[in-house]
Amino acid sequence: MHYENELIAAKKECKIYGNVESNLRDLPGITEHRFNQLQEIEAVLNYLNIQLRKIRRKHFQKYLEGYQRALTSRDAEKYVDGEDEVIDFETLINDVALLRNKWLGILKGFESKNFMLGHITRLRTSGMEDVSV
Repeated sequence: MHYENELIAAKKECKIYGNVESNLRDLPGITEHRFNQLQEIEAVLNYLNIQLRKIRRKHFQKYLEGYQRALTSRDAEKYVDGEDEVIDFETLINDVALLRNKWLGILKGFESKNFMLGHITRLRTSGMEDVSV
């Protein structure tokens, strides 16, 4: 929930408004802050994937060692994929991956903002002082 609220604020920061110079001045700090937040989300996603592997291994081992009849690895894998715990964890990972992708979009927005502000600055230096945003 915290990162979703931050995402709303970050979307507002992607917009170009006001003084071009202040936008250019603030952009590196904002980009660095938002990139660090993306890295935190990536770390959580990595942790969840590690936990999922641990859960899958536990269930896989249960089916290979504790099942009455001999199962192939492929059969055991199919059973593991149907476990509620595995499905719940994969759903959680999917939600975090969606959040990460939204944050990647924000960083693309900052790249675009930087590109546009750079071109506005070039236009001003070439004599087009009346450019407004």
